[in-house]
Amino acid sequence: MSIFGKIMNAIFGSGEAKAAEGTSAEAGGATTAQAPGGGTAAAPTMSQVDVEKVVSEMAAKKKEKLDWRKSIVDLMKVLDLDSGLGARKELAKELGYTGDMNDSAKMNIWLHKQVMNKLAENGGKVPADLRD
Repeated sequence: MSIFGKIMNAIFGSGEAKAAEGTSAEAGGATTAQAPGGGTAAAPTMSQVDVEKVVSEMAAKKKEKLDWRKSIVDLMKVLDLDSGLGARKELAKELGYTGDMNDSAKMNIWLHKQVMNKLAENGGKVPADLRD
């Protein structure tokens, strides 16, 4: 599964998203959608998933204070995904990054915006200040 697919599953496959769809965790409750990079990702079937609410609730359960609204590394940590440079470079390739991957600060800023944009494109309700 693609890194972005894992991000989608972590957010859209959350308990709140399934509850909003009126399904149980065992039943899955989501259709599959093609994610960038060729993987599949869960997509909500009945209502938009409030990305900010879901991720904020996940972040509140973490011992570490994570600024997921600004940091792709912290976002990935909140979602219990590998946030290492290799994983971020793979995500950048999936999402079509054309900049210098050795300039991780610039790449990270771009990645965060792209992930938020893609979540919105795939059924997530994402505040405008988190998107381009």
